[in-house]
Amino acid sequence: MDETGMTRAQARGVRHARELEDHLSWLETFSGTALGVLAVASGIYTYLGVSSLLDDNGAMSVFAAIAYSVAVSVGIFVFWSYLMRLFPAMRTTRGRVGLMGAMAVGSLAIVAMSSWLNAAALAGSAAVEQHLARTVQDYQGSLERAHEISLSAQGLQRDVARVRQSFEDLSEQEAAGSLSGLAGRGAVFRVLRQKSAELTALEDQIALQTAPVEDAFARGNAILSRMRALTVEPGPVEARSVEFSESAVELQGLIAQLRQLSVAPLVQRAAQDLVASVVLPELDGQTEETRGSQAATITSVLDVLAQRATTLESAAREVMTMAPAPEVTYTPVSSADAVILYARNFVPSWAGAIAIDLLPAVLVFILAITHGAIRDGRDGAGISDTMTLAELRAALHAARDVEEAMEHMPDRSAPAPAPASATPPPAPATGPERPATAEREMPEHEAQVQRLPGKSA
Repeated sequence: MDETGMTRAQARGVRHARELEDHLSWLETFSGTALGVLAVASGIYTYLGVSSLLDDNGAMSVFAAIAYSVAVSVGIFVFWSYLMRLFPAMRTTRGRVGLMGAMAVGSLAIVAMSSWLNAAALAGSAAVEQHLARTVQDYQGSLERAHEISLSAQGLQRDVARVRQSFEDLSEQEAAGSLSGLAGRGAVFRVLRQKSAELTALEDQIALQTAPVEDAFARGNAILSRMRALTVEPGPVEARSVEFSESAVELQGLIAQLRQLSVAPLVQRAAQDLVASVVLPELDGQTEETRGSQAATITSVLDVLAQRATTLESAAREVMTMAPAPEVTYTPVSSADAVILYARNFVPSWAGAIAIDLLPAVLVFILAITHGAIRDGRDGAGISDTMTLAELRAALHAARDVEEAMEHMPDRSAPAPAPASATPPPAPATGPERPATAEREMPEHEAQVQRLPGKSA
């Protein structure tokens, strides 16, 4: 029973192996063609990717791109043809590991020389547009930050106006005699009016910068609108990139202008000069007591002036210490560089570009698994069990041809014939004489043995 069961299992394995071999025979009729189509398709996209990298559009550049793409197609076809033939036939673990290492190295080489160019051909224009859109966002952030700093500096006008108003109020109080006790426009009044006039001039200078700041910001927004339109306009992206670059240079100049329009440094210097540039008038009191009162009032005014100047300088310093607008510079990139730079945004394109080159690796593993199943099905079965009817018929024809060829070969072991004048040797005396018909009654297989070389007649 055990021997019968084993025989049946072997028979099922042989039938399964034979069925797989039939499928492989059919699949091999177009596997080479399919591999060639994949290699040619990869070469075409490689040509498009290489063309985008070449600056010159002359005949030599076209020839170079064609030569590179053809080399890539041939390399892909030969590489996977080798593996589809050799990897499934490899039986040792060491051999398979070695071929898998070679396949990994070859796959990396294919990605390096072809796949990234295929991705550039598939998504190159979209990647360049993505680069333009990202650059617009960076410029918009820089413009808004520069405008924010300029507006903060313009806000110092309110601080200057508050300090000016305080000195004007003090001068009015001095005119009424509330400060030094002497009504009129004496020395104290003139000091207060002097500082009030300086702050008024500073306030006017700040106000003059408001219009240029708003004009620069409006022009910057107009340029940004044009740059956004260029990112989505139809047509070749190379031509749009040229116009985009010109707009970027103009916008960068406007951002630099906004930085220069900030009045915070001016306010800081004015605050420092507010105390240092006091011109003290001559005391005009009639008596020594009156002049002493004026001197004490002027000293108090200078103390107040120093406090106001310190406050104003601190406000200007806060504006100056604000984080400046980031430096943005537009750098034109090729489609291939853009695909690598924004690879995360084009994962499907990268997957398709790599898949068209590395898809034959799946076929290699399918063939290896199938050949392994065929070998397992034939394991333990003799050659007679695995022969098909066609193979058996071919073997019989081959055996018959060999027999016919051996019949026509001369018997080199037989003695040379005696000369005609020599007397024939006598017949042997021992044993009964063999009848003449014995040779005719000899079985066919014995007659064939007699005709084999090295046998006597």
